[in-house]
Amino acid sequence: MTTLTSPAAPVPDQPADHPRVVRGLLNIAHALDHLFLLIFAAAVSAIAADMGLAQWQDLMPYGAGAFFMFGLGALPAGRLGDLWGRRSMMLIFFFGIGAAAILTAFAQTPWQLAACLTLIGVFAAIYHPVGIPMLLERSSNPGATIGFNGLAGNLGVAVAALLTGFLIQWLGWRAAFVVPGVGALVCGLLFARSCPPEVSSPAKRKGGAKVSLPAPMLARALVVMTAAAVTSSVLFNFTTNGNGLLLAERFVGVMEDPAALGILLAVVYAVASLAQLIVGHLINRLALKPFFLFMVLAQIPMLVLASQAQGWWLFVALTGVMVFIFGAIPFTDYMIARYVDDRLRSRVSGMRLGVSFGVSSLSVWALGPVVKAMGFGQSLLLLAGFSVTTCLILSWLPNAAHEEIKPS
Repeated sequence: MTTLTSPAAPVPDQPADHPRVVRGLLNIAHALDHLFLLIFAAAVSAIAADMGLAQWQDLMPYGAGAFFMFGLGALPAGRLGDLWGRRSMMLIFFFGIGAAAILTAFAQTPWQLAACLTLIGVFAAIYHPVGIPMLLERSSNPGATIGFNGLAGNLGVAVAALLTGFLIQWLGWRAAFVVPGVGALVCGLLFARSCPPEVSSPAKRKGGAKVSLPAPMLARALVVMTAAAVTSSVLFNFTTNGNGLLLAERFVGVMEDPAALGILLAVVYAVASLAQLIVGHLINRLALKPFFLFMVLAQIPMLVLASQAQGWWLFVALTGVMVFIFGAIPFTDYMIARYVDDRLRSRVSGMRLGVSFGVSSLSVWALGPVVKAMGFGQSLLLLAGFSVTTCLILSWLPNAAHEEIKPS
């Protein structure tokens, strides 16, 4: 554990800052990552009808494999990113996820669909432990970098709702996988041409954490960060997979066109994504622990309001819910960038994601059965309980008084 806070050393062998086009593609990759994971949720009603299932709730559990592998696959992806190279892993991400999405369009049965979605999850697992550390390698302002990257990622959530709704209406659900799949392959070609080969793998470079904590405090911070990521990921997975279906249920008699509902959901996510940009700029200026606690505490009244709201009031409440759920996302990546040496970041990030998304994938599997049994109202109150749990976990975070800033 002490290797995470080894004294800073000269960094002559670290790579030069990435070209602008490479940074742009790394941010686009974050958008694609979330987009591919949410196409199924946005299209589940149309797919269920096409495959002869009576209700979308009966098909929803077949998508759990994607989110399980999204977490479990982060462990080997992070290790390979540090030891083999992040550029190579990002090429596998672009070409692998594009091909897997196109393959999904050919699924004829629920089990074939489940296998293809799981394959998407395998490649989607690469981005967070590899792409984000790659962006942060030489960032002078990690908070702003993480904030903008988070904005890009959650705009992918918005595009998933918008693009899938229109493609289903115009061309059918299969096109909703093919079109972004082709886009990912094109991005892979551009990345291969624009990103220079790495001189050495991250694990072989010199470096050091920017801020050190005593070893027991560092261990506590990483445990708290992982535990909080689990409960936060449950909220993220449940809401992003269920919000479109919630809007469809609560807007009956107000607005029922799938494309129009897709636009509404895209607006919710676009507004909420701005929260990550704001948090990214404030996170360097405010005390980490109380700021993080505020973002999670604010989720609770918003979830309670959304559990009871209908129509346009639901739209307002849901926007508030997603603002604070999205706004809490940058904190764990910022903590890794702050406390962990770049040589280990992909592996530490992979371990954190493996635990958090591996466990929270159960929320995707349970979404259909839980909503079927409890309804969306009670389900949202249950999520408020997860926010309370996150607050209790965060109360164990070390305070700033324990930190020691490393000289540049």
